Amino acid sequence: MEKTDELVGTAPSAVAVPPGRPRPARRPGPWLLGIALALGAGAAAVLLPAGVPWPRPPAVQAWRTVCLAITVQALPFLLLGTVLSGAINAFVPADLFTRVLPKRPALAVPVAGAAGAVLPGCECASVPVASSLIRRGVPPAAAFAFLLSAPAINPVVLVATAVAFPGSPAMVAARLLASLATAAVMGWLWLWRGKEEWLRPLLRQSHTGHRPGHGRWREFRLGFQHDFLHAGGFLVFGAMAAATFNVGVPGSVLNAFSGSPWLSVVFLAGLAVLLAVCSEADAFVAASLTGFSPTARLAFLVVGPMVDLKLIALQAGTFGRAFAWRFCTATTVVAVAASVLTAGALL
Repeated sequence: MEKTDELVGTAPSAVAVPPGRPRPARRPGPWLLGIALALGAGAAAVLLPAGVPWPRPPAVQAWRTVCLAITVQALPFLLLGTVLSGAINAFVPADLFTRVLPKRPALAVPVAGAAGAVLPGCECASVPVASSLIRRGVPPAAAFAFLLSAPAINPVVLVATAVAFPGSPAMVAARLLASLATAAVMGWLWLWRGKEEWLRPLLRQSHTGHRPGHGRWREFRLGFQHDFLHAGGFLVFGAMAAATFNVGVPGSVLNAFSGSPWLSVVFLAGLAVLLAVCSEADAFVAASLTGFSPTARLAFLVVGPMVDLKLIALQAGTFGRAFAWRFCTATTVVAVAASVLTAGALL
């Protein structure tokens, strides 16, 4: 398997390349080809032309529409994230982030969480950026705080929430505070209980930045190619799973849970995970759920950008399955608790 370091132009420690000698060209590994094929197969299934005969019952048409909507909605932000990731690897000095963030990891966590406000993208963009930050020497706890906060507190999301809930600035403030609290708590929780062996081995090796003698644009291109193909296949897989739930679960199930204050919170939190709505649009979905309490709808808004099916798939592919299931489970619990506490104070 190719190493990520090779993709961004950094020589692996196991192979010594004499100065001045060009690095030999490498073919894409079999796993990269497999992911590209999976991405292409998923896109072909979703974008199958209307002229090609295939089963057309209403459920199949609805599944294809939902899967296409999720993929198209998330793909631009995944593209943004992989472009940023490649640019960080190729152009940003290796020690910039370690110089900007506080030296103490416990203080770096809330600073990185607040910095999530500067990335106007969804969760698909934050995953490759957080991965790149870890490889550049940023403490994983700080990178994970950024990963969770960026899709939830950026200006685009907050404005969308204000538009979806007109005359309710408390909902915007509650979403901001609950999301920041969840990101900080999860970062500190990683410092306390996290283990590096849960991460993929390549993420435990910090990059040293651009190396003299290697073209920056070539590093950018190869890093972008690797991250986009790797994450794109998992995005399509997550979109298919979310579409299956959307089509398979009847609307009457929603009404069965709306009457109970506690069950409604748990149900909408789980619904946010399964629907996998992009964070720029989830406020309008939450606003339409008028039969549920403000607390339950806040839980939907806080959990969704941090844990959903496509994000779980992206995290598993980027950081490893051992990390993804632990981190996503803990994030869901913390996000629900933060939503309930914040709603009790503001809503």
